Amino acid sequence: MLASADAYQFKFQHMPRALGKPLGPALFRSQLEDFQVDEIIDFQPSAEGEHLLVHVRKRDQNTRWVAGLLAKLADIGRNDVGYCGMKDRFAVTTQWYSLHLPGRDLRVSQLQHDDFEIIASHRHHKKLRRGMHQGNQFSIVLRDFKADRALVSERLQQIEREGVPNYFAEQRFGHNGANLHEAQRLIDADQLKGNRRGTGIYLSAARSWLFNLVLAQYIEQGQLPDQTGPLWGRGRSNADIDSVQTENDVLAHWQSWCYALEHAGLKQERRNLVLKPQDLRAQWSDSDCLSLHFTLASGCFATALLRELAELFRPEFEAL
Repeated sequence: MLASADAYQFKFQHMPRALGKPLGPALFRSQLEDFQVDEIIDFQPSAEGEHLLVHVRKRDQNTRWVAGLLAKLADIGRNDVGYCGMKDRFAVTTQWYSLHLPGRDLRVSQLQHDDFEIIASHRHHKKLRRGMHQGNQFSIVLRDFKADRALVSERLQQIEREGVPNYFAEQRFGHNGANLHEAQRLIDADQLKGNRRGTGIYLSAARSWLFNLVLAQYIEQGQLPDQTGPLWGRGRSNADIDSVQTENDVLAHWQSWCYALEHAGLKQERRNLVLKPQDLRAQWSDSDCLSLHFTLASGCFATALLRELAELFRPEFEAL
């Protein structure tokens, strides 16, 4: 099933699950308030420096769009705005941005806009960059979740105890895998060269997909090992011999992708195969709605957890 790019349709929902079949169908993200994300930073603003940190709450707006608005309102270049991670658009989210304002004082009132709300602001000594945050806190509602509540409780305890596959989820790959199809086209044309060529999003998608394939192979073999998998790039892997053999076997049909990632300047890294949520809590309402609250480390996807619990449906979208 996961043999090659030509044979596979790049659909995240095809990835094998580790904990068995979903316990029932559920309506997912039918309302903005059903998916709430709060970014967690593990540092204190320095209260001085060339950057202004602004804590922003946004509804139905993506991270890059708000970054562009902040740049325009502050009259600075788009590259002078930093942030730690991408947040979903169809959601209510909070996150931090940094604005490079050397020698300038800026009133927060100058940054007011209908598309977002500024919760707080502080001076800081460095720009925010991807991955600088500690994690994200999620509050999610699954509606019309037709499942045995006792089994749901057992599955949640299993998720908390054993974790779930740490997949990169559909947001990384675009609707129906569009980012992966574009990555394939760029690889065939020898044009997957990274951010400097404007193809960074496809480079990231390709790398994430190869990781998912390795993880899926372990699950198909009945394993979910508490170890790491490859984020492909240049350099020797520090994994053990058995892991390297598994990874090489899985990616044997994807050598053009591996080659492209290596020659795009990426260094090989490792990512945990298992995702374990923190502070997982659940509460039912009388109308078959399950509210979930949990925290994930930066770079991890809530969908990877939810799909081990329910078969997720969104209005006008296919099951995930």
